[in-house]
Amino acid sequence: MSADQYAFEDPTQKFADITPKAQYLEGAGTDEELSSPADHGEETYRGSGRLEGRKALVTGGDSGIGAAVAIAYAREGADVAISYLPEEEEDAQKIVALVEAAGRKAVALPGDITDREFCTQLVEKAVSELGGLDILVNNAGKQQHVEDFLELDDENFDETYKTNVYAMFWITKAALPHLVPGSTIINTTSIQAYQPAPMLVDYASTKAAINTFSKGLAMQLAPKGIRVNAVAPGPIWTPLQPAGGQPSDAIPDVGSQTALGRWGQPAELAPAYVFLASGESSYVVGETLHVDGGMPTP
Repeated sequence: MSADQYAFEDPTQKFADITPKAQYLEGAGTDEELSSPADHGEETYRGSGRLEGRKALVTGGDSGIGAAVAIAYAREGADVAISYLPEEEEDAQKIVALVEAAGRKAVALPGDITDREFCTQLVEKAVSELGGLDILVNNAGKQQHVEDFLELDDENFDETYKTNVYAMFWITKAALPHLVPGSTIINTTSIQAYQPAPMLVDYASTKAAINTFSKGLAMQLAPKGIRVNAVAPGPIWTPLQPAGGQPSDAIPDVGSQTALGRWGQPAELAPAYVFLASGESSYVVGETLHVDGGMPTP
C-alpha cells in the first residue's frame, strides 16, 4: 500500500495486494461484500487545504469513486454531502465517519436519484445542511452487462438512462441557482464513451451523453464563472463491477487491457476530482480528464 498519493513507485505494481476474484453481488452491491477490498484512500490520501471552506455534494458517495472523492474533499477542507441508495447505508456511514474524522461536516442523504422529486429534494437538503453549495459531483451510475442486445429490455435501458443521464440533468438544474462564480460541476463519464464494450451498449451510450452534456453546459456556464468538466475512468474496482457491471468470471482479468495491466482503484481517481474542483484548474473548462491506466482516446 502506498504511503500517500504523492509516493514515488512503479504504477504497474501499485495496489498489487488487491486481487479481485470472480464474484456476483445482488442489487447495487456494497464495499463490504467485495472479494478484495477496494482502496478509497482511507489510509493514504493526504490533504493540503486545496478546498478549504468549500461545500460539496457527491452522488454515489457511499462507495467506489464517490467515496474516494468524499474522503479527499474532506481532507482538503470541504464539507461534504453524499447521496446513495438506502440499501447502501452501512457503506455510507463509514464515509460519513471518515469525513467527520477529517474535521469536516458530513451530510448523509439516502434516496433514489431515478426519482425527479428526490433529486430536487437532495439538492435542497444539501444546501440547507451545508449552508450553501459550490461543488457538484454527478458520479452515481448504473452499469449492467447484457451479452445479447435483444435481451436488453426497456426497463433496464430506461433505468440506466434515468440513473446516469436524467439524474445528472435534474440534480444540475436544481443546483444551478445555488452556484456562485467560482463554483464547479464535475460529471463522471467513462472510457466506455470512447471504447464501448459490445455488452455495455446502454451504459456506454449514457457515458457518451454525459461527455457531450458536460462540454455543452461548460460553454453555457463559463461566462457566469461556473466551470463544468468531466472525469473518464477506465476499469475501476468498485461494487458496480461485480453487481452485474461485468460477467463474474471476467472480473479477475479486467484491467489487463490497460497499458498498466491492472484494475484501477478509487483512490487513484480522487486527485483528478480535487484538481477540477480547486482553483488550480481555473483555466480548465469543458475538459474530459482521463484516468484509465493507459487506454488511448481521441
